[in-house]
Amino acid sequence: MPSRILATTLLLATTALAQTPPPAPQPAWIAKSNAYTQQLLDLDKKYSPESASYEGLAEYDPQISVPTLANDLAERKDTEAVLAKLVAARNAESKSKEKDAELVAQDLDILIDSTNRGFRSQDFSRTHKIPFINASAVVFGGMQALLDDQVTPERRKAALIRLHKYVGAEPGYQPMTAILLKRIQEQMPKPGVINPSRTLVETELGRNSQRVEGIPALFKKYNLTGWEADFATLQKQLTDYDAWVRTNLLPKARTDFRLPPEEYAIALSNYGVDLTPTQLATLGHTAYAEIQAQMKTIAAQIAKQRNLPSSDYRDVIRELKKAQLKNDDILPFYEKRLHEIEAIIVKEHLVSLPDRPAIIRLGTPAESVQQPAPHMVPPPFLHNTGQRGVFVLPLNMPAAPGKAASAKVDDYTFDAATWTLIAHEARPGHELQFDSMVEHGVSNARAIYAFNSTNAEGWGLYAEYITLPFMPLEGQLISLQFRLLRAARIYLDPELQAGKVTPDQALHVLTDEVVMSVPFATQEVERYTFRSPGQATSYYYGYTRLLSLRKEAEQTLGPKFDAYRLHNFILGQGLLPPTLMKKAVEEDFIRTEKSH
Repeated sequence: MPSRILATTLLLATTALAQTPPPAPQPAWIAKSNAYTQQLLDLDKKYSPESASYEGLAEYDPQISVPTLANDLAERKDTEAVLAKLVAARNAESKSKEKDAELVAQDLDILIDSTNRGFRSQDFSRTHKIPFINASAVVFGGMQALLDDQVTPERRKAALIRLHKYVGAEPGYQPMTAILLKRIQEQMPKPGVINPSRTLVETELGRNSQRVEGIPALFKKYNLTGWEADFATLQKQLTDYDAWVRTNLLPKARTDFRLPPEEYAIALSNYGVDLTPTQLATLGHTAYAEIQAQMKTIAAQIAKQRNLPSSDYRDVIRELKKAQLKNDDILPFYEKRLHEIEAIIVKEHLVSLPDRPAIIRLGTPAESVQQPAPHMVPPPFLHNTGQRGVFVLPLNMPAAPGKAASAKVDDYTFDAATWTLIAHEARPGHELQFDSMVEHGVSNARAIYAFNSTNAEGWGLYAEYITLPFMPLEGQLISLQFRLLRAARIYLDPELQAGKVTPDQALHVLTDEVVMSVPFATQEVERYTFRSPGQATSYYYGYTRLLSLRKEAEQTLGPKFDAYRLHNFILGQGLLPPTLMKKAVEEDFIRTEKSH
């Protein structure tokens, strides 16, 4: 499905090679679950070979997706056939007396739910939307998947073939731009369809030059030759594609960024959020006030220690931001802070740490356009041969179209900010979360098809929470600042979509109250309005679900409660949806701990 192709290519980013221990032997139930999951994975390989390549299957490196309507319909038909088999298997497993049959049944539920949600999104798009498909982003993602530090030199050569096919120079292939353009044109005559947001189209078009420039930079980085002629063709194709969009799609684009309520509900569901927009906003406003109160107390202590003229948390944060790290010092400082946090994790017995080091690196300009916020790039969960997740830190955010990048991003490059960012993205956060799934050998259903923002980002924010008490006061204040940001997200996102808040009002909250830089706050508003509406609500929501589980375990186990064992148990489950994680904690963890 094109939606899966785009989601895959937009998430791929460069990482760095290192060795990891071999995965643990698979229990019998995981092997059985993986056999069911393989039916969906086989369709991914067939229709989205770039994703199969990213997951380590070298035979798919030269292949590309061909997202024509005919292939889209064929994939839908094939997927419906697999879904019927999965439903039948689920019915059989529910009656099985085999050991761990319930775990297999849970994985089948994950696969069935993921497939049905994909159908729901696809059906809405086909019926109601004229898409804006950014060809530059698609092609850049496909190139970046192969031109990567963790891909062997022999495999990287396939990028030349992939480029050849993207431009339609290979016999039997059309230019990718022609295919994507036709997909837009096929939707335009349909009655009742809505155009994309003007802000989305203008913003993406305004940043495509950096994506296109990033492609030859990748070829040059890995000393590949023979790409120049095809890239010249590609560059013209992408320029012509964007020109067509400006002439034919942009004039018809909606001035209202808001999603139809049904589409917003679908987005929330896909991100793992099962609250209504009203419930989210209520949760966010309450949390926002509570976090501000905590920040006031800590800011007053810092102001007293430093003899600052104001104890207002906003002024204290601005004062802390003045001590910016120099560019050459940023990465070494982050690495040093990572080791300090690892020492805390061990000393305070927060969670098990592996012997291998974590990886942090700075983002390239093209990556900053593709993914403008600090982020963890997950490792391949299938056919992993030593690849690991990497914390990527973009130092420069792209300016809004037509605006100069005059304001500096100062949110990550000062001492106090490094504590919470490392805790969230590296350890004990996402790096530990993602790589532990590879090392512990969770089922493919739980590693891939259960993956959503709520269960992933919930752990990231929870990781900040368990680390915060051991940070210095300055680190605690900035950690709470980022928690305040997550609380602001959970009410600003739905209220922007409901028309209760304007983008300018949201920008004011983020710059004046949360004290984020203008470029960062601008990217946040883009995120809520058109980049990925609904996604930002998942952080705080997932965090509250984990806090609730911890509280339940503490109350039930009393003196037998061990947070270290709980954290290891949660990471060992993979990316379970909150309802299944709750069931696992209640029926497995708590019961086992009681017997000790």
